[in-house]
Amino acid sequence: MSSTEHTGGAVAKPSNWNLPNAITIVRILLAPVFFVMLLADNGADGGLRWAAAVLFILAIATDGIDGHIARSRNLVTDLGKLLDPIADKVLTGAALVGLSILAELPWWVTIVILVREIGITVWRFVQLSDRVIPASRGGKLKTLAQSVAISLALLPFPNLLGDWMNWVNAVFMAIALVLTVVTGIDYLVQAWRLNRPKRAA
Repeated sequence: MSSTEHTGGAVAKPSNWNLPNAITIVRILLAPVFFVMLLADNGADGGLRWAAAVLFILAIATDGIDGHIARSRNLVTDLGKLLDPIADKVLTGAALVGLSILAELPWWVTIVILVREIGITVWRFVQLSDRVIPASRGGKLKTLAQSVAISLALLPFPNLLGDWMNWVNAVFMAIALVLTVVTGIDYLVQAWRLNRPKRAA
């Protein structure tokens, strides 16, 4: 019997042990591998740097794949809603920290983004007793902007195309930073609205 069929008048929930969640977990496990590869190159822009960049791009691309599979096959679970944004944060966080260690990204940018991401993740865990907070549309747009900006920063295009690529990278990173801050404020507003009825009661 499929997860969409009715049993005793109720719809059976999909198991947490499914393909989309497995892909999400693999994305989390790839983060430390990518981080080691990035730092092992030590900013030399050699083969390891290209490999690290490609690994990041492939890993972050699975975000759309697992989401599509989950929705199309009715495999959306509360665990998946929780793990999916965490996986993105672990991977992008590893990239940002690595780029800052290599002095290719100012630490303040990394800190601002990480504070927002960790803060929202903690808030999601606090809300678990009442509900699972999925990523919002703004949050998904933020993740896409971060993914593009970090991918451009990881790929050693300035060496191939010229220094003007540094300006392109800076523009995309600025867009990602602004979206990160704006969506973080939006989540705070949501948290205030969710908690307002409790305070009134």
